[in-house]
Amino acid sequence: MEPTLPIAEFGFPGPLRDRLVDAILRGEKTSTTGLHEEYIRTGEEPAPVGQRELVVDSDGNAVAVIETTSVEVRRFGEVDLAFTIDEGEGFASVADWQAAHRRFFDSPEMQALLGEPRVTIDDDTLVVCHRFRLVEQLQRTGAGAP
Repeated sequence: MEPTLPIAEFGFPGPLRDRLVDAILRGEKTSTTGLHEEYIRTGEEPAPVGQRELVVDSDGNAVAVIETTSVEVRRFGEVDLAFTIDEGEGFASVADWQAAHRRFFDSPEMQALLGEPRVTIDDDTLVVCHRFRLVEQLQRTGAGAP
């Protein structure tokens, strides 16, 4: 493992991140969605295809290395069932995925990160759809360790 890999954070620290990281480690989560507007406002770029990143848990411990396999910008309303299933969160339908992502994107934590003006989530909101593969699982330490 290279010590200079960029960090991949899923959700915000806490129960959601813990569930997402566990799904990655089980090989169930191979996709994730971010708001395009977040990249614009933070000045960050989506990970390019082939880039490897360190996945961190809620305690900030590196627990895995993933590699980006595809990145697409889509309208929120155009995300398909195959992608939502690959998010590994047990979504039974696109509607379930949309409801969960609306809650997350509208959460106080996300809105605080984004700042003003408030981002409205509708079918035309642009999202960045990442697919990735688990390259390496690292030794877990701390409270989240099995």
